[in-house]
Amino acid sequence: ELRLVESGGDWVQPGGSLRLSCAASGFDFTDYHMTWLRQTPGKGPEWVSTIDSRGEKTVYADAVKGRFTISRDNAKNTLDLQMNNLKFEDTGRYYCARGGRNTLAVRSYWGQGTQVTVSS
Repeated sequence: ELRLVESGGDWVQPGGSLRLSCAASGFDFTDYHMTWLRQTPGKGPEWVSTIDSRGEKTVYADAVKGRFTISRDNAKNTLDLQMNNLKFEDTGRYYCARGGRNTLAVRSYWGQGTQVTVSS
């Protein structure tokens, strides 16, 4: 069965960087688009970025364009999110999810998440 385990979340100062990772198992990782989502209390889930199954195409939410980079290693069944120049508003719980942007509506396709807190 699907299992997604996020790691790498931490407290970080504004302008700092973090790299999140997701270890996937229980499904054919190479057959699926993969997505990063985040959720902030009071705002609800927000789509962050998606990468296609081959790792050839990436798309980003306007709020993170130019600062975040999504990548995947199909040989290792891992998905990463490099986050640079972090801002206070990037604070939230970040989730790895199987599928494209529409996975936002299917909580069962998300992992358990990892917390990112940006503060001075």
